[in-house]
Amino acid sequence: MSRNKTRAHALVDLSGRAWDTQFTMKNLTYQFENKSVVVTGGASGIGFDVARHFLQSGAQVTIWDASEKALEKAQTELGQWKSQLKVATVNVTDREQITQAASALPKVDILVNNAGITRDKSFAKMTAEDWDAVIQVNLTGLFNVTKALLEKFTEPAGKRIINISSVVALYGNFGQTNYVAAKAGVIGMTKTWARELGKKGFSVNAIAPGFIKTAMTNAMPPEVLQTMASKVPVGRLGETSDIANAVLFLSTEQASYINGTVISVDGGMTL
Repeated sequence: MSRNKTRAHALVDLSGRAWDTQFTMKNLTYQFENKSVVVTGGASGIGFDVARHFLQSGAQVTIWDASEKALEKAQTELGQWKSQLKVATVNVTDREQITQAASALPKVDILVNNAGITRDKSFAKMTAEDWDAVIQVNLTGLFNVTKALLEKFTEPAGKRIINISSVVALYGNFGQTNYVAAKAGVIGMTKTWARELGKKGFSVNAIAPGFIKTAMTNAMPPEVLQTMASKVPVGRLGETSDIANAVLFLSTEQASYINGTVISVDGGMTL
């Protein structure tokens, strides 16, 4: 056989079984049929793409979002999966609203805590209202939603909670005292829940996105985007699909031993 041709090799273990050592790498495909997913802040940006990826993979998806206008747009854009999709207007700071929305769900298998806002200002200029708004949505909101849905996880195993943090929670950022504090708190909550819920069939993890292209960044001047990309070792901004793919992987059975970790999806920014 020519050296340029691929040969399959076989190993024989002590039982006499032969194992083929030639493997073919394939792109991952996800199957989430019969899985029920809740995505907060899922009507736009990263949350929308997370919801879309789950729908494409066969899941039943419920999007909670505070914006009725964004929900209407999301329903239209995701219309091909209308039999799998439910939406509800939910402000994650409103516990009564959350409880009512949660009561409409028969079960939950996967929760993606993605809802978040920014009120960026330097610390000297940041008001108490700026602080309270971001902490209430980005940190307390995560507590509110998870608390209300915890009893909806009825399966004995395979339960997934994935919290969206941020790369700035790992190293800080000018003008984002409130946002950084909230996202760092998300990491702390993730690790605590991983300890408390691990024996109950859950895995709880966080994803820390870097610079991700969204409708907001697309409106920025090209030179600003170029400057942002130059700070990333891989030389580009991330796509919302980069985050969605990480979320879906953490939701699989193959990721069941990953618990309490923070995955930075940032092109190497934290190196």
